[in-house]
Amino acid sequence: MGDKMWLPFPLFLLVALPLEPLPGAAGFAPSLDSDFTFTLPAGQKECFYQPMPLKASLEIEYQVLDGAGLDIDFHLASPEGKTLVFEQRKSDGVHTVETEVGDYMFCFDNTFSTISEKVIFFELILDNMGEQAQEQEDWKKYITGTDMLEMKLEDILESINSIKSRVSKSVHIQTLLRAFEARDRNIQESNFDRVNFWSMVNLVVMVVVSAIQVYMLKSLFEDKRKSRT
Repeated sequence: MGDKMWLPFPLFLLVALPLEPLPGAAGFAPSLDSDFTFTLPAGQKECFYQPMPLKASLEIEYQVLDGAGLDIDFHLASPEGKTLVFEQRKSDGVHTVETEVGDYMFCFDNTFSTISEKVIFFELILDNMGEQAQEQEDWKKYITGTDMLEMKLEDILESINSIKSRVSKSVHIQTLLRAFEARDRNIQESNFDRVNFWSMVNLVVMVVVSAIQVYMLKSLFEDKRKSRT
């Protein structure tokens, strides 16, 4: 079995949150999305754990960016240890599950490979983490007034949430495009190295064959009679 790594979802917030929260800024909480790229050596297995609340959404997307065959075994298990997803020799995949309370485990298995290490990219998208209602209540603490003001606040919240969702989607698409670009670049570099290698092999073969042909032609025209004195 390989190493195990915990991915507590508050960790994702530490990257984006300011050191000193501004008053009234609770409605601008960052999206719980995160991506990670790591190298999995040949013959090893790497597991990660993600704590989740009840009735949330956990989406995992992974891609093999580099390595022979561009394939990996993927395993996703519930907090009770029940297998939710099991894939063998896949280059990429996307899986979404409705969560229960507990730690979800997902593993990348490269034990079938004895030589080639794999570079793996995966992204976690956590939705419905129970923060939306709390964000709205935090907004309401900072205002007092008539129903008209509350209606305007709801409109502002709706606009902010819409912008937040679109920005998160744009970031997600850009992250995937970078992953596709990295994988395509690795494939092109691998093909470039192969072309150069076989070109050198063909060049060496051509030089050897040319030398043999010149030697054989020269030997045909040599005077093999020996002069006697």
